[in-house]
Amino acid sequence: MFYLAKKLGFDTLWIGYLQTMVGVVQLLGGPIFGRFADLFGARAAMCLSCAASVVYYGLLAIADSPLMLFIHKLPAVLMHSLPGAQMVVTDLTEPDKRADALGKLGLCFGIGMVAGSTLGGTLSTRYGETFAACVAAGGSFISFLLVWTFIPKHTKIQAPQDNTDKKSNAKSVFDLGEITRLMKFPGVAKTFTVKIISGLPSGIFQVMFSVIAMNFFQLAPEQNGYLMAYFGIVSMVIQGGVIGRLTSKYSENSLLLLSIGMSSLVGLAQVFMANVFQFCFIVLPMMFSLSVFNVITDSMLTKTVPSSDTGTMLGLCASVQSLLRTIGPTIGGFLYHNYGVASFGFIQFVVNMVVFVFMLRNMVNSKDEHRE
Repeated sequence: MFYLAKKLGFDTLWIGYLQTMVGVVQLLGGPIFGRFADLFGARAAMCLSCAASVVYYGLLAIADSPLMLFIHKLPAVLMHSLPGAQMVVTDLTEPDKRADALGKLGLCFGIGMVAGSTLGGTLSTRYGETFAACVAAGGSFISFLLVWTFIPKHTKIQAPQDNTDKKSNAKSVFDLGEITRLMKFPGVAKTFTVKIISGLPSGIFQVMFSVIAMNFFQLAPEQNGYLMAYFGIVSMVIQGGVIGRLTSKYSENSLLLLSIGMSSLVGLAQVFMANVFQFCFIVLPMMFSLSVFNVITDSMLTKTVPSSDTGTMLGLCASVQSLLRTIGPTIGGFLYHNYGVASFGFIQFVVNMVVFVFMLRNMVNSKDEHRE
């Protein structure tokens, strides 16, 4: 999409606006998508997401103007494949094994990142962006068929409801009160605050990465695809083979603190980064901190609410990422134009170090209170 945008005359600022639009529509759609899954089942929600993906990539294939490039982003309001899969896994696992299961799910999406990025970069280079978008639309339709065939219709364990109850609940899909009440559960607001503040600097870097890859690293589409595949391989190893072992030995609070501290050090390394080879080394601790941070916070948040509301909670978690994508391009574009790539790393270092110190003090104070 970024290379197509560049061909259509988009500069860094307008690419940022395009990314912001995606963030806005997914920010609005995330909680509603989660609420839909709680009411009608995770399979129905995942099918809805796959259908939206077919339309999304179909519109991308015929996009031949800046306006069409913006219009094709609208179906993204329902595109929440990762939260949908997380909803299924959350419903079918015990709370003490949830973080490990969510990590294993990340392994599956890592495989998709490796295969998709490599194939997408190759197809775009050899056959053009339109052909690559058509392949993506076909793949999304296959995903729809797979979800419908293999995901159980009901994944939550709950008491049967009569038709009156179902009709009443169906009307509450857009009930903001039902969605926002989850923020009142103990610990939810604090974890969400940490998720937003600590995730903001890395989120800015992620949404600007395609611009950095094109302009700072000078990568062609195929090379960018290989780099994204490298991200996927590292993510697969961490989420499939590391997170499960860590969660079995250490508490989630300790792992959350570790991920934030490591993210701060990653930011410091990015300040002095000069080329793509150095970045490849930084990717290792970067993906570790991101993977652990996202899995642990999602696991902690789903444990704080009843099982009947885990879909809505995961929808809210997805909205955090959408919020970062909404404000990230604007902030990232300003920083990139005025201060360069190093500014991303500096802000990440400072912000995460402050959050790390704050959380460490809270943990120490909490232990002291228990001793007393």
